[in-house]
Amino acid sequence: MIRGIVAQALAEDIGSGDVTTNSCVPEELDATGTFFARQDLVVAGLEVLPVIYELQGGVDSLELLAKNGVHARTGDRIASVRGKARTLLTCERVALNFLQRLSGVATHASRYVEAVRGTHTKILDTRKTTPGLRQLEKMAAAAGGVTNHRMGLYDAILIKNNHIVAAGGIRQAVERTLGANFPVEVEVRTRDEMREALACRAQRLLLDNLTPAEAKDWIAEVNGRAQIELSGGITLDTVRAYAESGADFISCGAITHSATAVDLNFRIELCP
Repeated sequence: MIRGIVAQALAEDIGSGDVTTNSCVPEELDATGTFFARQDLVVAGLEVLPVIYELQGGVDSLELLAKNGVHARTGDRIASVRGKARTLLTCERVALNFLQRLSGVATHASRYVEAVRGTHTKILDTRKTTPGLRQLEKMAAAAGGVTNHRMGLYDAILIKNNHIVAAGGIRQAVERTLGANFPVEVEVRTRDEMREALACRAQRLLLDNLTPAEAKDWIAEVNGRAQIELSGGITLDTVRAYAESGADFISCGAITHSATAVDLNFRIELCP
C-alpha cells in the first residue's frame, strides 16, 4: 500500500517530466542531498524514502541517519542520499511533503502522550485521517507514542449514536453483534445509555463530550465493569484533566486532522 501511495505522489508531481531540472541540470552530474531538521521534532515517515528513490531510479545510496520516533533537534541530519542530481531535485518536494507531514503528526502525537505521562491512560488516534494516507499517518502517530485505534471499519465494532438509532436501540445493536469475532465498543451520551450498555455487557464504553468532572463521576459508577474511552473536543490543554478522571483511553482526532507540518530542509552538494 505504501508503494502505491508513493507512486501516486510522484506521478502527481512529476507528470510527464521535471521540465525545470531537465532543462537546467546536466544529466551526468552526481550529487549528495541531506535532509535537516529546522526545528525540534519527532521523526516519522522515513519508510517512504527508499520507496521514492527506488521508484524514480538514479540513486546510488540512501543512509537513514535517524529512526522513526526519535526526537530530533534543530540542525540534526535526518537522512542522506547520493545519486544523480536530477533525481535528487525531482524527488525533493515529494520526499519533503511526506517527511514534513508525517513528522508533524508524530510530533503532535508526542505532545498528547507527554501531557498524560504518569497516568494509566493511553492516547488513541482515530479515523480522522487524510484520505489515502491513513496507513502512513497511523504509523506516524504510533511513532509519536500513541496507540493506534481501529484502522478502518473492518477490524473492530464501534457502535455509535447513528448505529443505535438505525438498530432501534443499544440493546438491539449490541445483541446483533453477539458471536462477532471483534471487540465491541458502544458510544453512550447519557447515564441511562451507559447503564443499558453495561447491562448488555459491552466490553468498552465511549463517553463523548463530557467535562472532566462528569467523566470522573461516570467512570466511578462503571467501577471497572468495562473499559472507558473518552472523546470529544479534548485538547492539549485539557487532556491531562481527562486522564486524571481514570479513563483507560482518550481518543483525539486532532492528532491527525490538526497536525501541522514540521520544518525540514533538503540541501544538495555536487560530487567532485
